[in-house]
Amino acid sequence: MNKLALAGGLSLLALNSLALAEQADRNQPVHIEASRITIDDVKKIQILEGNVQLTQGTMTLRAEKLIVNQNANGYQKGIAYGSNGRPASFRQKREGKNEYIEGEAERIEHDSQAEKTELFGKARIKNGLDEVYGQFISYDARRESYTVSGVLPDSNANPSDGRVRVVIQPKNGNPGAPQ
Repeated sequence: MNKLALAGGLSLLALNSLALAEQADRNQPVHIEASRITIDDVKKIQILEGNVQLTQGTMTLRAEKLIVNQNANGYQKGIAYGSNGRPASFRQKREGKNEYIEGEAERIEHDSQAEKTELFGKARIKNGLDEVYGQFISYDARRESYTVSGVLPDSNANPSDGRVRVVIQPKNGNPGAPQ
C-alpha cells in the first residue's frame, strides 16, 4: 500500500462528515504518530497503536488504538479506541467560522459509505458553545441528524436510568446574556 492509500484510509477518521467541518482539510496532508503501525494490504486493514495522533489541516484525532478497514468499493470504516480512562477524541474547525467541533468517547466509529459517526461510552460533542453528553451519540451526515441516548445501544439497562444532557447557547451572539 502506498503512502497515498494509507493517508486516504486513515483520513476517514478526520470526521469530515460531521456538520460544517472545514472542507479545505480534505486537501491537506495527513500527519500520523503512533508507537506501532500494522498494514495488511490483502485484508485492506490498517492498525495504529500507542498514543495515536492523526492530524489533517485543522482536524486532530487522538486515540490509543485506531483500526481502519476498506471494502472492495473503497469505502472505509474506522474505529478509534480510548484507553485507561482517556477517551478517543477529535477536534476540527468549522467551515467559515472561528469555532471548533470537538468530540470524545471511549470508542468512536465512522462509516464513510453510510456517512455515519457514532460515539460509544461517556460520549460528548461540543459544537461551538453548544454541548451534548450521553452514553451514545450517533450523527448521520446525510440526514444531518443526531441521536443521543443515556444508555449504550446494546445495553440491557432501562433507558430511564440513563440521562442525556444538552447545553444550547442563545443565538443572539452573547452567551449567558439575559434575553
